[in-house]
Amino acid sequence: MDRQQVLDFFFKRRSIRKYKDMDVNQEDIDIILRAAMSAPSAGNQQPWHFIVVDDRQKMKEITKYHPYSSMLNTAPKCIIVAGDVSSQRYEGYWVQDCAAATQNMLLAIAQLGLGGVWLGVHPRKEREEAIRKIFNIPDHIVPFAIVAIGVPDEEKGPSDRYNPERVHMNRW
Repeated sequence: MDRQQVLDFFFKRRSIRKYKDMDVNQEDIDIILRAAMSAPSAGNQQPWHFIVVDDRQKMKEITKYHPYSSMLNTAPKCIIVAGDVSSQRYEGYWVQDCAAATQNMLLAIAQLGLGGVWLGVHPRKEREEAIRKIFNIPDHIVPFAIVAIGVPDEEKGPSDRYNPERVHMNRW
């Protein structure tokens, strides 16, 4: 893989919010979850849990509580990413761990030719409580994010967002 191919791998990931009326197969979901669980985590604690959702009613219920989730009305599936805070050796790092897992999911989704978008849940308490209630999530598990997944019904080209003004060498 040459340098441009490495960059293209990342540039291919775009937030896709429109989906065709087609399902996502279980093999692809398994690949997405394997990618998520290959993310780094503090002390290798792997605090993440995932709820794969294809229940149309539950997805519709999410849209009542999450103001930016209308794409769940057409996405065939979504995955709830949540963190277990019950036995943290490195307190608070579950957020970074779940973020890394979520990003890995989005990269896998793009490489599979699917579309996905990250919907933030944590740290918005009202969103956390709504998701907890809808999915009967125990208190020691914190809903972190929702990833909508589907066959894209919109096309977005690669995006290179490199900004040299954000790069500092050895000092600010």
